[in-house]
Amino acid sequence: MSGALTRAELLALPATVDLETAGRAFGLKRSTTYTLAKRGELPVRTLRLGRALRVVTAELHQALGVRSQEEVGLRTDVGASAGALELSSSVQA
Repeated sequence: MSGALTRAELLALPATVDLETAGRAFGLKRSTTYTLAKRGELPVRTLRLGRALRVVTAELHQALGVRSQEEVGLRTDVGASAGALELSSSVQA
């Protein structure tokens, strides 16, 4: 696997990913990813589990501004409901 990850690939990731996959999500080379992680300069936390470095996928999504269709739909529904509530309140007034 090489190259940056697509939005669909990002949404299909498991709960945590290895450092190389996280780097690919940012479009970084493996060596650059490990260098930034060592310096603490990746825009996500790295978790050391034994000898492995992992990244929480939810943090990766947040750093990249990636939201699932459900999140986008939920936010739209909440906004629409709030607008409808305001409209009904103003009609009653």
